Amino acid sequence: MAVGLKTRQGGISFIGLLFVVGVLACLGILAAQAFPTVVEYQAALKAAKKASAGNTVLEVRQIFDKAAEIDNITSIAGRDLDISKEGDRVLVKFAYNKEIHMFGPAYLLLKYVGQSS
Repeated sequence: MAVGLKTRQGGISFIGLLFVVGVLACLGILAAQAFPTVVEYQAALKAAKKASAGNTVLEVRQIFDKAAEIDNITSIAGRDLDISKEGDRVLVKFAYNKEIHMFGPAYLLLKYVGQSS
């Protein structure tokens, strides 16, 4: 047996572990703040698809506003929609920005763009 050989243990130090946990905690907090905006975007997409069933611009905006009220969409309203016709179908487009305060003067800017299919 080789008793004289020293084995060096490998792994992460306690300071390294604290650093990794701190970075993961910051990313988790940021993801927790961004998740509701993604849910709201999905609801806005669903409302835009529902609103594309309307025939007039006013009707499309009213359908979107009713769906926005039900799904609690606050970032965009019917007046913000870009409504056009492609052939015989109505195309509803929207775009908006969402800012998330991180710390001090730093903000995370999320740009959402969507349209009915």
